[in-house]
Amino acid sequence: MKKMPTPKGARMRLEANVYRAYGVGLGMLVVGALGFRAAVAQLNLFLMKESVPLREGFDTIPTKIGHWSRVGKDARHADALIEELGTKQYLDRIYALDGDPKRGVIMLHIAYYTGTIDAVPHIPERCWAVHGLEMTREATTSAVQLNMTDWQALEGPANLATGLPYRTAIVRDPFTAELERVTMPLEDLSMRVLEFQDPANPRIRQVGGYFFLANGRTTASALGVRGIAFDLTNRYAYYCKIQLTMSGVVDGADGTMVPKFEEETSAFLGDLLPHVMKRLPDWPVWEQKSLGQPSSTQTP
Repeated sequence: MKKMPTPKGARMRLEANVYRAYGVGLGMLVVGALGFRAAVAQLNLFLMKESVPLREGFDTIPTKIGHWSRVGKDARHADALIEELGTKQYLDRIYALDGDPKRGVIMLHIAYYTGTIDAVPHIPERCWAVHGLEMTREATTSAVQLNMTDWQALEGPANLATGLPYRTAIVRDPFTAELERVTMPLEDLSMRVLEFQDPANPRIRQVGGYFFLANGRTTASALGVRGIAFDLTNRYAYYCKIQLTMSGVVDGADGTMVPKFEEETSAFLGDLLPHVMKRLPDWPVWEQKSLGQPSSTQTP
């Protein structure tokens, strides 16, 4: 059957209806977008986080932490590795017990992120397996036993997200010997601990532990850091990954380095953490800034 041509008037009416529908749809999108932005502003939510700078670079962390002293120089990565890491603000340093690698070595990795999209940096569960190591046991979350005898409650507003009071610890400057009280994380510290082995030599073990510091708080979970650093009520946001690694040889195939790792890193972190917090943003100050108020915290 021969197709009959559409009358010119009908075609014009059809085109007018199409344009009208397009205009209505576009208008609804614009109104919806404006309404969404108005609702977000009314609720005081922040979809895009503002960057928060470090107070000092991580390379200023003392080369002697408790009984551990740096050996060698801090690692400097190529541009390709820095791009994979996702930040230029990092520290990769090796500490040896009493400065003697034969007595024990801790590899310290710190990486700082702010003004980034909702992403979490690499974790050993994935990275070490990619490099051919095999996990010997399931990862566990262990409490870190810190020496908190000199920690004190901070006078001033409590944390906005949790209502918990802030705590402070004393840091001694390694050059001037001056004492400074710095804000510490809110929650007690836990660390995600895992152990891998070299399949070519199962007695060689590599143990790693990591946790995150984010917006004045701490979590051992790579997913948990998203809930803290990307809370919609926060105008500013940062998170910092700290990872410790030890390697060694166990007596047999069923041996493990985890207990030794947990004992030695707990003492190390007790001395290290105040120095890290001194370089991270002082979160009570930034919380008050987000409210448009001057900080009332006291750091004698």
